[in-house]
This record gives sequence, structure tokens and C-alpha cells, in this order.
Amino acid sequence: MLKPVNFRHTIACLLLAACFPLACAATMQELESGLLHALQLKKGTSERTGTSGKAIEAYVHAGLLGKKPNQRYDYTDYYLLRKPASLLGHELVLIEEEYITQYIGCCVSPGAGVTVKVHGSTHKLEQFARANRCTLTENVDFAQALREVAIRNKVPKAHYASLSCRERDAERDE
Repeated sequence: MLKPVNFRHTIACLLLAACFPLACAATMQELESGLLHALQLKKGTSERTGTSGKAIEAYVHAGLLGKKPNQRYDYTDYYLLRKPASLLGHELVLIEEEYITQYIGCCVSPGAGVTVKVHGSTHKLEQFARANRCTLTENVDFAQALREVAIRNKVPKAHYASLSCRERDAERDE
């Protein structure tokens, strides 16, 4: 037999349901802000303001990335997004983190990078890259880029761009 519905309980559930999208939006904004912070340059240095590992950990905690990278190739971890997220008005599809755990040969360049599916103008990406001494590469063949690091994944045809914010990118303009 069904019990009568408590009016206060119903109102509370409706309020929670109405607030949930707002909480998710705030979380998504916080994730994007944390990732941008990890890619930004400290003024007057070639160091980044944030830590890419912490930004990635936040995406993992939010369920947008797996706990382990989809691939580790050379010195770089590659994380494909599991759920939609945005970065500077574009769809974030990949986060990369380059770091050394064990020396395997020349040329680690610590830092991070992202690949986005472009929606509209890349002006904000260009501004961010210029302001933070990152390298922006447009018209990326994303499927080919994944194959080069041994990731097998179906990728929809679209306009992709990659933003690399590593040590070598920051030192390039000095």
C-alpha cells in the first residue's frame, strides 16, 4: 500500500532537482578554470601557475576522465574525455600531461596540452596561447594524432585544434 506523499518532502526534492544543473554548471566552470590555471604562465617566468596533475585529478573525480590515462607514450599521459566538457567555448576532447617518472631518453618537456573540437572562432584560444606562450595548432587530424600514440578510438570528422603549454613552448619566445 502506498503512503501519502509528504508535501514538504516533495518540495525539497523539487528544489534539489532544480539546483542540480546549477551545481553541475558551477563544477564544470571550476574544472575549466582549474585546467586553464594549470596552462597559464606565471608572470615573468617560464613556469606554469597551476599543476596539471591537480587539474586532471579534478576531472577524474568529476567522472570526466578515467583514473588511468588511455595511453602513456614516451613521457606523456593521454586522457580522452568520457563526458562532454568545454574549454574556452570549444568541446574539450583530450588532455595531455607530460612529465618524467623514469629517464627513457632525450627531451622531456613538462607541462600539459589539450585538444578541442572547435565550435566557431578560435580567437579565445589564440589569445590564450599568445598570453601564456603556448603553441596553438589548428586543423589537427585528431584521428591520426591518436593513432600516432597507439590509441584506437573512433573520432568524428570535425575541426580540431591542439593547445600545447609545455616548458618548450614557454621557452620558445624567450
